[in-house]
Amino acid sequence: MTTPSELRDDALAIFRAALDAANPYEDVVRALAREDDTLRVNGRAYDLARGRVIVIGAGKAGAPMAQAVEDRLGDKVVAGAVTVKYDHTGSTRKIKLNEAGHPLPDENGARSTREIVQLLRDLEPDDLVLCLLSGGGSALLELPVESISLDDFRALTNALLKSGATVNELNALRKHLSQVKGGGIARHAQPASVVSLILSDVLGSPLDVIASGPTAPDSSTYTEALAVIQKYELREKIPASIVAHLERGLRGEIADTPKPNDPLFARVNNIILADNSTACRAAAEAARERGYLAQILSTQMQGEARIIGESLARAAKEKTARANPLPICLLAGGEPTVTIRGHGKGGRAQELALAAARELEGAEDILLLCAGTDGTDGPTDAAGAIADGSTVERARVRGLDASEFLDNNDSYHFFQALDDLIITGPTNTNVNDLMLVLIG
Repeated sequence: MTTPSELRDDALAIFRAALDAANPYEDVVRALAREDDTLRVNGRAYDLARGRVIVIGAGKAGAPMAQAVEDRLGDKVVAGAVTVKYDHTGSTRKIKLNEAGHPLPDENGARSTREIVQLLRDLEPDDLVLCLLSGGGSALLELPVESISLDDFRALTNALLKSGATVNELNALRKHLSQVKGGGIARHAQPASVVSLILSDVLGSPLDVIASGPTAPDSSTYTEALAVIQKYELREKIPASIVAHLERGLRGEIADTPKPNDPLFARVNNIILADNSTACRAAAEAARERGYLAQILSTQMQGEARIIGESLARAAKEKTARANPLPICLLAGGEPTVTIRGHGKGGRAQELALAAARELEGAEDILLLCAGTDGTDGPTDAAGAIADGSTVERARVRGLDASEFLDNNDSYHFFQALDDLIITGPTNTNVNDLMLVLIG
């Protein structure tokens, strides 16, 4: 039998391997193949001697991505501006790193976006724009259309987040209220070539959804954007300026976002560097190196966090009821959701682990880890948490009732009391959440 401490050590090592596989710096270095003044990216060649290289972008992984570009291209980089989340910055030479708010855009983000748009003025056909995008880009790269204030845009975003709107619904609105989303950056960068290097935090990695698709064609319409407002009955709860703009677009008074057949995308090269499947594959390989039989259940796990946690725990208990020649590692990735019912503190990964802990009570030789690859789970400083068959009883000894904490959405304080939180600090990457179950 594997000891609890051995399972914990293995789980943390496997999680670390997943983070290393989605290392933004290494991903960018691998993507940029340079031979003297020729840059090859994803099968296309760019002549660095003929034009300027401008670097822009936004996201939690922006700092290491920018550092990689500078190390790869050196003095070929003329200027740059990349927006990162507060406390996610780093050291760069030519590329300016601007810190801003997430998940709600703030004035620093708008100011940085204006700086980015300014860098894209008066470009020539021989110029090259490198756009670095990663998780958090939708909030960090924002400049509302002129008829909508940032406060109004924030009010809409907040209302949508509370309503339970999906990321696709949220982005359909964002793209139709922004100067830079939904292909807006590609439009500003004309006639230069654009290469977007993308670290995906969206299930399935649709280019028009990641960071709200600033360099990708947008298939959504003003009609769909207004339908989201109606679906969640937000018309009377959001600023009138937003409804007025969408209705003008519906009447054809404002041009829609650029669509897939727009010729401006002929000079745009969008490249996915890494996503959740990258992390899961690396975790599976690390598990096999430690003697586990590894199985990836899904890389697109969605739904209520507590239900997923219970399901994973039950699957693990079923495995233990059989004669297994090797220890097992079950892996899943995705982005669960939490329906807020209480007033506690936590995130989807911690809530998933707490629900699993109840299901695992008394089970031997099983451990579950769930954590966000960005190092931040909800509004907390924890990436996630670890649960096993002893979690509920250890809490009970301390006078803590797992069910009460779960009902109050207070998973953070529950696991904090047990020293079972996973604290990584900012990882400077973001490829959704990783869930792993070890069966010794």
